[in-house]
Amino acid sequence: MKINIVGRQMNVYEDTRLLVEKKLAKLDKYFKSGADPEATVTLSRKNNVSCVDVTINAAGTLFRSEVRADDFRDAMDQTVEHIEGQIRKNKTKLAKRLRENVMDMSIIPDAVEEADEDEIIIRTKQFEFKPMSPEEAIMQMNLLGHSFYVFKDISTGETCVVYARRDGAYGLIEPMK
Repeated sequence: MKINIVGRQMNVYEDTRLLVEKKLAKLDKYFKSGADPEATVTLSRKNNVSCVDVTINAAGTLFRSEVRADDFRDAMDQTVEHIEGQIRKNKTKLAKRLRENVMDMSIIPDAVEEADEDEIIIRTKQFEFKPMSPEEAIMQMNLLGHSFYVFKDISTGETCVVYARRDGAYGLIEPMK
């Protein structure tokens, strides 16, 4: 696994880099050797609280976890547990979506406010639109831990949005024809 470690408003020392690499090495068993997933780890510390944000891109499927703890060791432990939980929970969905040569499914056990008018855009993100079904988009949204996900519908070719409703169900927004 290729690991990129970024420190936000802090220096990342060698012992912290080794800790991150050691903890993320536990996730290598879920990916086959030719898959070569990429992990981006962002470390920050504010008000004596350590924050670890890990995003793993494996063949276009993103796994993400953000954890705050008293120290980076605890935060990394919780992050790895969270991502392993995502993989276990979505085992069958991932098996269908990912190419067989990317993930090793044999080792995964079965799973059980309003905005102010004067706000400005503080962050811009760009991502690749990939054609997928609404079910795949819901899975991707859940893996990222977001409340909505924008995607290109594989059957219509239209840009759509799936979102998590307050009642626990999901909604789909499609453009009018």
